[in-house]
Amino acid sequence: MLSLRLLGVAALCSACLLRADNNVPTTAVVVELFTSEGCSSCPSADEVLSRLDRRQLVGNAQVIALEEHVDYWNQLGWTDRFSSPLYRSRQSEYASVFRANDIYTPQMVVGGQVQFVGDDYTRATREISRLAVPGIYDLRLTPEPNQQDVNLTDLSVLVRMQRDTKPQLSDIYLAVTESNLSSYVQHGENAGRTVKHAPVVRSFGVIGSIEAKRFNQAGIKSTLKLPQEWRRENLRAVVFVQDRATHAIVAASSVDLK
Repeated sequence: MLSLRLLGVAALCSACLLRADNNVPTTAVVVELFTSEGCSSCPSADEVLSRLDRRQLVGNAQVIALEEHVDYWNQLGWTDRFSSPLYRSRQSEYASVFRANDIYTPQMVVGGQVQFVGDDYTRATREISRLAVPGIYDLRLTPEPNQQDVNLTDLSVLVRMQRDTKPQLSDIYLAVTESNLSSYVQHGENAGRTVKHAPVVRSFGVIGSIEAKRFNQAGIKSTLKLPQEWRRENLRAVVFVQDRATHAIVAASSVDLK
């Protein structure tokens, strides 16, 4: 485990009404793991997130797994090919919300509302079940092939209010994840080890915003660039809505990009 002392910042993630195959209503809960291939404590947490992703349903919660690779381990012997300063920044924002002085790996964040050491499967299932409450918005995601470029996919996102709430401004986030990834680590704490990953976040960003009561719905079209080295059969688009003031995630959904 590695922890870093922080100065401060703000946070995010999870929950939207779906339906399981048996017509029992389920709620999507985003589970984030801040991890690194250079961290010897992280493979066990990667396996916990993979296990949650394979299980999918935890009570009435549908798990949406996001494995985010931070970059601050890169200077300690092994450069993680999936790492980005974006995820260090995102983790720092969470630390500000949780009023923590440090960031560390492996850290799991459930629903943007609770954090703990990422290899605690029992705690993870308990928090996922607890946070599986219907969201304010309903999300509909529709991917379509781009007519000009085979490496692009067009994604239509429809965000509709499901119930009345106090006025609030929320940001709409889009992530692309890739499953079934692994790396043979040659240096650092995991030297000589093949590290297997849960769905890794390949791209991430804000695609829009919506204000409760001012707009009943919002429609967004986004074009995704999917490099050829990303295996299309393993890709998913994840969209979630985050309250800008409280950082609560008030809706989430995902769709295959095959």
